[in-house]
Amino acid sequence: MILFIASVLDKASVNIANKIVDLYNFKPSGDYFHDNPVYVKEIDSNEIVKLIWIKDEPVNAQYIDKLFKPKLVVFLSRHSSKSGIPTLSVHTPGNFKDASLGGLPNKLSISPANAMRNALVQMAKGREEYGLKYEVSYECTHHGPSLDLPTMFVELGSTERQWLDEQAATVVATAAVSAVKSEGEVEAVLGIGGPHYNMKFTKLALKGEYAFGHMIPNYAIPKVDLSVVKQCVSRTLERVEKAVLDWKGIKGSFKNKLLNYLSELDLKVVKV
Repeated sequence: MILFIASVLDKASVNIANKIVDLYNFKPSGDYFHDNPVYVKEIDSNEIVKLIWIKDEPVNAQYIDKLFKPKLVVFLSRHSSKSGIPTLSVHTPGNFKDASLGGLPNKLSISPANAMRNALVQMAKGREEYGLKYEVSYECTHHGPSLDLPTMFVELGSTERQWLDEQAATVVATAAVSAVKSEGEVEAVLGIGGPHYNMKFTKLALKGEYAFGHMIPNYAIPKVDLSVVKQCVSRTLERVEKAVLDWKGIKGSFKNKLLNYLSELDLKVVKV
């Protein structure tokens, strides 16, 4: 079973979830969760997908892995940024250190690298199909929840105007469903360095070179030690044997430390 999660508090989330129900003919299962009907659909060779609505913000849904045991969790969510740039994005939740926005401190969710890449690729295709003036990007690992399940966010942003955009919500809905499909798998890697929206990693994934799992941005590197890097590797669904470094996007004072960590974990290093 695969679990899609929408929040009644999130306008983009509701928009995306409604598109999924309409486009893919999800049906009420007869069950309820948080006083809302649970929807269900069989997708991609007998894979059962359930869609639930929660009464909390997605970042605060730390209880999910106590109640459900799906193969994959996909949160449907708004994206917010000060820049207001229209953006379609995908990432894994988790906290490298403090839990300032949901989740648990020092704990990452399990990253489904190829499912995220499938969603990212579909976002790029949908953007072209609808002629949308949106950025398509990976986001680095951040915020809650910190689940013991393969977990990802597909997001629509960055302001209310985009959250209510019907075409953009359709693209994110198709991206969520694409995440379910196990096709076209490529090598899963750890990404380190660069900005929160790493276009180098995004372009490599769209070209089919790598599927990025956890990504550590430059601003988070001071919080990172060997245990964090080790967790990024162990808490990726696929086997990770390589780290891709945005070399210019890593401060010089941290480069040797990171290389030592990667060497200790016997990871191959690629600099981009």
